[in-house]
Amino acid sequence: MLRPSIRKRILAIAVGLIVLMAITSVLSTVMTRKVAHQLDELSTKYIEAYGDLARMNVRSLEQGLAVRRMVIAKMQSPPDEALFADQQKIYEAKGLEIDQEAQSARALIKAIIDDPSTESDDFKLGRIDDRIENVNRDLRRYLSDEYKRMMTLLAAGNFAEVRTSLARADTLRDEFDQKVEDIRTEMLGQVRSDAVVTMRDQQKAIVISMILTVLAAVLGLMFAIFVSVGITRPVRRLLDGTRAVEAGRLDGSIDVTTRDEIGQLTSAFNNMVEQLRHKEKMRETFGRYIDPRVVAGLIDRQAQTAADGERRVMTVLFCDMKGFTSLSTGMTPQGLVKVMNHYLSTMSGPIRNHRGIIDKYIGDAIMAYWGPPFNEDGEQAQLACLAAIDMARRGTGLRTELPELLGVRTVPSDCDVRIGVATGEVLVGSIGSEFMMSYTVMGDAVNLASRLEGANKVYGSHSLVSAPTIALAGDVIEFREIDRLVVVGQSHAETVFDILGRKDELAPEQALLQSRYAEGLAAYRERRWDDARHAFSAALEAVPGDGPCRAFIKRISDFQASPPGPDWDGTWRLDEK
Repeated sequence: MLRPSIRKRILAIAVGLIVLMAITSVLSTVMTRKVAHQLDELSTKYIEAYGDLARMNVRSLEQGLAVRRMVIAKMQSPPDEALFADQQKIYEAKGLEIDQEAQSARALIKAIIDDPSTESDDFKLGRIDDRIENVNRDLRRYLSDEYKRMMTLLAAGNFAEVRTSLARADTLRDEFDQKVEDIRTEMLGQVRSDAVVTMRDQQKAIVISMILTVLAAVLGLMFAIFVSVGITRPVRRLLDGTRAVEAGRLDGSIDVTTRDEIGQLTSAFNNMVEQLRHKEKMRETFGRYIDPRVVAGLIDRQAQTAADGERRVMTVLFCDMKGFTSLSTGMTPQGLVKVMNHYLSTMSGPIRNHRGIIDKYIGDAIMAYWGPPFNEDGEQAQLACLAAIDMARRGTGLRTELPELLGVRTVPSDCDVRIGVATGEVLVGSIGSEFMMSYTVMGDAVNLASRLEGANKVYGSHSLVSAPTIALAGDVIEFREIDRLVVVGQSHAETVFDILGRKDELAPEQALLQSRYAEGLAAYRERRWDDARHAFSAALEAVPGDGPCRAFIKRISDFQASPPGPDWDGTWRLDEK
């Protein structure tokens, strides 16, 4: 639990801020509701009453138009009684509408006067109400009387007097319209006055909200200054220490200057840093013996590393240097370690650069693998093949360095890197005994990669790759099919390929080798020995010294001397060599 001193300070300020926020909220709500009510009155009463008065003018004009059409209908020869009757109905309907609009406007004005919650000039509104009543009563009566007189004259056919009556009616209607327009102008003044009041109340609400907000900000600032003296300073030290840990600097610690919760947190932080320092030292130490990603997974006990064992599709690579053992014979232990470390570092670089896991060193051989959780399924074979290309190139450069490292003038021409790559389902996990464990992979794909590495001796090639690997990596590399063979320990044939280089980076002679070799291999499987020999010879002319071409030319010579049986399907068994 928090110490009372800190708890009370934080709680008191929190309660004060909550009370201030509640007061602000209540006042804002009250004033907002008042402003909302005023806006509602403005839009639903003032504006509507003004609209009713405007419609009175419109209905009066429509009524006058109906009277003129009635006169025209009667003055026609013969009189158009149907038109007269229709316009008479319109005249009477517009009169009723004028009365309705007047009553609606008066009802709205009365509602405004009766509402005590809003500020309004009740005297002026009452006068407007009286004027509406008087105008609608007196002038409408005069117009009605004139209308009746006009109808009598029309019935008598006294059109001269009808014109005089019509002029008097127009004068009365103009007077009616002008008085309604004056009432509208006065009503518009009330609308503007109410709008001013509403805006004033709105500004008042804004000012009060701003004052309360500033007050809350001042209190918050005072709280921050007050608390920072005893809390924020050690918190800043903790923050700096956390950033240092985040940046990987684990060599420091934070002084404990208080006995409160911050002091306890600082002590816990120092203990955590000490544990991280110990853990990092373990990772650095074991990272030189096991890939750091495997170490991290085993220490953190993440399920992704399948520490308890799991079957996954992985890509496995074996690498060895032909003739290296014989070259190192007679060297001193110190010299041999130096040469071995240089060779293994050179060959391990491409594996690490292409995110592979180095499983183990077996003498001068290297075993590595790619796959989940260290690589995505779709990229593991591509990364392995690209690593194999770089390893073959580095192997060529290593041959020029070996004489100086070994203290000899030259090294044999057949001293070269051999690589085998295979993709398939393997068992991955921590495998071993109760005394010693190893995080590794086991399975047919591992055995096949090892056998393919050794099969390079038969074909004189640098790298042999299984068909599943090529199926996944064919988009990023150039390759050629070498042969169908049955490796030692297996009963079924495997189609194997040779990696020629990266995609679209073949030299012209390599492209010619690729096509001629494919022609020779097809002829070889069809037992067209002469055509096969010719194609392999053409490929050998393109790239002199190509090991697979030489191997097949020799094999064809053997078959011509001793033809294979009728059940031969072009498959080669390694134990036949």
